[in-house]
Amino acid sequence: MEIAVLGPLTASQSHTSIVPTAGKPRQILALLALHAGRMVTVPTLMEEIWGEDMPRSASTTLQTYILQLRRKIATALSADAARQDGGGQREAKDVLTTWYGGYRLDVPAGSVDVQDFERLAAQGRTAHELGDHRAASDLLGRALEMWRGPALVDVRVGPVLELEVLRLEELRTSTLERRIDADLRLGRHAELLGELHVLTKRHPMHEGFCGQLMLAYYRAGSAWRALDAYQRLRGTLVEELGIEPSPRTQQLQHAILAGEPWLDLSDAPGVPGAGLRSVAGA
Repeated sequence: MEIAVLGPLTASQSHTSIVPTAGKPRQILALLALHAGRMVTVPTLMEEIWGEDMPRSASTTLQTYILQLRRKIATALSADAARQDGGGQREAKDVLTTWYGGYRLDVPAGSVDVQDFERLAAQGRTAHELGDHRAASDLLGRALEMWRGPALVDVRVGPVLELEVLRLEELRTSTLERRIDADLRLGRHAELLGELHVLTKRHPMHEGFCGQLMLAYYRAGSAWRALDAYQRLRGTLVEELGIEPSPRTQQLQHAILAGEPWLDLSDAPGVPGAGLRSVAGA
């Protein structure tokens, strides 16, 4: 079974979709997929579907939604068995299993794209921390390529999925920052300028992306553009939030004004602005 949540929700067994069209069963499938291999409790599923407005028939209705999902899974498994002439085919209840107090989507490891994303992101983070920036750039880049748009973009999310989506988007952002930092340390500042320019436009108050853009501009020989990027960030923060940029970002601006030599060092440990640890605040 192949399931994707990093973008529109898709789930299929040998090219036969098991994604329901109705909103609430889609929510259940999405939540079970995000926790594939682990039990999701009945109260958690109910909270996702109804929030605080829990109907009296919630338990019965939830069972109906589970039955609908199992029917979709059974149809896909039957089609798969027909293509393979049967032989040890799993049943729907073996895929969407009932546990005491909840349900579990029992699929092989790696069946859900978020699992591979988190694995690659963790490996890339470790490589980055160990100073293997080429491996970090590759691993983190592969993790980011798995995204096809905002997580669960076509699913109406309730209070539980909302937090899950927020967590994934935060992880996506931190993974992107690390990948850019690894590329900066590999001397790829010129290639990063276009991407960072777009990111700072999309996230005008994100100091991490702005700091990386400033560093890339400086290393590309455009110190004035780096200072202009700082002024745009400062203007936005003051106007929108009434605050100044962080001391870390201000220190980077002062270093650019002074033309401090460490700005050109690709891997200067402990030096503010030398990479993600300082510029992006991670």
